[in-house]
Amino acid sequence: MCICVNCYYVDVCQTYHAVEEQHQQSHLTNKPSFNPIKADINVNIRPKNDYIEIEWDIVNCESFLEETGKWLRLCPGSPVPS
Repeated sequence: MCICVNCYYVDVCQTYHAVEEQHQQSHLTNKPSFNPIKADINVNIRPKNDYIEIEWDIVNCESFLEETGKWLRLCPGSPVPS
């Protein structure tokens, strides 16, 4: 799971915005203003029956500032990205 769901900067982060783009998800903001320091992204590639699933997760970031539940408060009622 992406650590960003519990990060203070999730709604303004340029790297999280790029991950949203890769997942073809709605953006929390159209113009992110925060450029994080050393965000590490894991890309998992899984073959499925007739397609390949690609999942992008930010797993480490020197700018991470914990704010538990931040993404949930921004997107009430939406499933948490996995």
